Amino acid sequence: MALHALDRRRFFAGGVALGIGSRGFALPASNRGATVDPTGGPGTVPTLAAALELADRAGGSSFTIRLGPGIITEKCVVRAPNVTIAGSGPQTVVSFGAAAGLVRPDGGKWGTGGSATLTVEASGVTLRNLTIRNSFDFLQDRITQASGGAQAVALSLGRGADRARVESCSIEGYQDTLYVQGRAHFSGCRISGCVDFIFGGPAALFNRCEIVSRFVPGAEIQGYLSAPSTPADQPFGLVFADCRITREAGVPDASTYLGRPWRAGGNMRLVGASAFLRCWMDAHIRGDGWTAMGFTDPTGQKRLFQPAEARLFEFGSRGPGAGSAAIGRRFLTASQAAAFTPRAVLGDWQG
Repeated sequence: MALHALDRRRFFAGGVALGIGSRGFALPASNRGATVDPTGGPGTVPTLAAALELADRAGGSSFTIRLGPGIITEKCVVRAPNVTIAGSGPQTVVSFGAAAGLVRPDGGKWGTGGSATLTVEASGVTLRNLTIRNSFDFLQDRITQASGGAQAVALSLGRGADRARVESCSIEGYQDTLYVQGRAHFSGCRISGCVDFIFGGPAALFNRCEIVSRFVPGAEIQGYLSAPSTPADQPFGLVFADCRITREAGVPDASTYLGRPWRAGGNMRLVGASAFLRCWMDAHIRGDGWTAMGFTDPTGQKRLFQPAEARLFEFGSRGPGAGSAAIGRRFLTASQAAAFTPRAVLGDWQG
């Protein structure tokens, strides 16, 4: 784990044997909120974990946690509904370095879901104006293979995280950066990674976000933006509307796929759905757009889930990475694209 020795806001706290409790801190009566200040300013709490414990005691009422600039090295879970975590911009960073194959303090391994820097397990949560980062050294691990599993989630929206709002946030990692398991609306965010770095099964709308492919030295295929595992009876999955699909310096032309369909656990009822609507794409996007993903079916047979078998679409793509229609790269008509409204995608909640 990389430490930030020059940052006065560095501290350890949060979940899984790392917690610093909030006992002794009174719940503010006026605004149902808390301000985090590790230097111990008047009326503040020292850690994000402490603020979240106060939110647990708010009984589901709206509760706002305010974070100032600096690096907060914590690993936390949001368990209370209707919590807002608000930073002061990209310079407010919640960071932790964990990966699926690394060992937890209790001796077990983190696993993919457990590797997340910030996990949301409650409904109605809003994240705003901050950076959420998994600082695991993916590039070094590619050389050493020491971790035994390089999946390293920055933000996990768990199954209980229905109606999550993520606004003007930067979400940073490499493999499996963003794990979405509940309905969510992302607006004005910057999400960066390489392998399957936006993945999951629920309906999620990404509006005017920047999706950034990170450079992986020596990799012929630099990565896959999305890996949807959408249930077959769910009409919409990961929907990217009016986004910019960009790349770090060094990412070659025609080296990155828009995604591949993920049949999690070999579940044949999962038929991944991703749609890119009116997105600008840089030249790193491959002309064929999508690729297959391997899985083991219920009989134990290893198979490939082909893009044409899933629901992977585009409409109105532009820029040097906007390809033409092909067997594996399918485009919606204007009338079909018009059906992707926030209400249709997110159901009874429009985000």
